[in-house]
Amino acid sequence: MFDELTGNEQVKTLLRRTLAAGRVPGALLFTGEDGVGKKLFALELAKALNCRTPVAFEGCGHCPACERISKFNYPQSSDSDDWKGIIWTDHPDVGMVVAPKRVILVEQMRAIEREANYRPYEGKARVFLIEDADKLNEASANALLKVLEEPPHTSHIVLLTSRPAMLLPTIRSRCQMVRFSPIAAEEIESYLVRNKLAKGAEAHLRARVSGGSLSRAVADGFDEYLDQRKAMLRVLQALAIKDDRVELLRSAEEFNDARHKDDYEWRLDILEALIRDAWTLALGAPAEKLINEDLLPELRKISERLDTQRPATWLSQIEEMREQLIVNINRKAATDALFLTMAAAAPPLERRRFVPK
Repeated sequence: MFDELTGNEQVKTLLRRTLAAGRVPGALLFTGEDGVGKKLFALELAKALNCRTPVAFEGCGHCPACERISKFNYPQSSDSDDWKGIIWTDHPDVGMVVAPKRVILVEQMRAIEREANYRPYEGKARVFLIEDADKLNEASANALLKVLEEPPHTSHIVLLTSRPAMLLPTIRSRCQMVRFSPIAAEEIESYLVRNKLAKGAEAHLRARVSGGSLSRAVADGFDEYLDQRKAMLRVLQALAIKDDRVELLRSAEEFNDARHKDDYEWRLDILEALIRDAWTLALGAPAEKLINEDLLPELRKISERLDTQRPATWLSQIEEMREQLIVNINRKAATDALFLTMAAAAPPLERRRFVPK
């Protein structure tokens, strides 16, 4: 049942109307930030299409079909070869593909094309999820186009991505796009308290720093997050207050430490959130608008040294570097270059005030 999912009421309404009308498109593109529930909504859609005892066109969530759709049979090893096929649920008509490494492969799209042309084994429709669809390269995207151009009426393909702009225009044009919004902090905080995952100040902070992502809010390692945030705050202070390039290079070294190799993009997310908060204060917005409200004193000091241009430039530079991560770049060199380029964007505001004309 869609009511069991948190947030995105407008998406629930859209999918209910589509199911009631019997007009579920053959290709759907679910877009939105990571952790807002795109995969869960796609699975609820699969349940609705295959439920044995539907309730108002939605899956009941309790029949054997609904229960089996919720259980993916993930490979037990980390060997990329084991991840190249379709990952089936316990239900024979619902499966998913994920990128074995950095890109989704042609053979995975050919597997979907082949399976999509079979009639459902047990249910009323076959549903295939493509996780992180932005990892389709040109070859695999063109292979997917073959099935998107003439989708079988009993099969539905749902592409999930937080970066729709990375998809080929021909892919986007053949899918009905469904946009997911970040989940409100109040809804996330309520979910955490209701399910006894956090309480009080911790629930409030988790909800605020999650960026509207429920999966981030419930993830383990909150203490580790606080440590990562402290490290990114030092980077921002070195940029905005100290203009300390030695500190930036030291931070870049730590950024690429083997212990943090899986946290690289997460750290970039945290740094961007801190930059936006400082920018928000520099523009005169109230502190209640901040994500990292508990860091108000530190962020206010940073905001006093910013103009309206530097934060925008920094965020643009980070996003440009993110786009390069899809290829196998040297992350250490890229981080050094990023931090030094950010430092060169403009000197701290206080120092610029005394440059003679």
